[in-house]
Amino acid sequence: QVRLVESGGTLVEAGGSLRLSCKTSGIILSVFTGHAMDWYRQAPGKQRELVATIESNRDTNYADSVKGRFTISRDNVRRTVYLQMNGLKPEDTAHYYCNHRYYRDLWGQGTQVTVSS
Repeated sequence: QVRLVESGGTLVEAGGSLRLSCKTSGIILSVFTGHAMDWYRQAPGKQRELVATIESNRDTNYADSVKGRFTISRDNVRRTVYLQMNGLKPEDTAHYYCNHRYYRDLWGQGTQVTVSS
C-alpha cells in the first residue's frame, strides 16, 4: 500500500525556519526516482496551490511567492522529499501536502504550518 506521510509543521514566528518532510512507503525505488514530487499548500478558504516541484533529475521549480525562501530536495534512498522553509511569513500559514506524480490522486494527511506575526 502506497502512503505519503508529511511531518514537521508547527507554530513558528515570522522570520523563522522549518523543514517539512514527506516520507513515502510502498513505492518501488524506480517509480519513486523516476517521477517528480510536489509540495502543495492550502490555506483556509483558499484553493490548494503548488508551492514547489522537484523533478526526477532534481531540477526544481517554485511558486513566485516562495522563491528564494523555500528549497525542495529529495532523498531517493529514503524515498523522502523535504521542504526547507526560511524567512517564513504569516501568509505562509497553511496545511502543507506532498504529492508524487505517479500517484496523483494519493494524498497524505498533510502537516500544519502556522506563522505568527
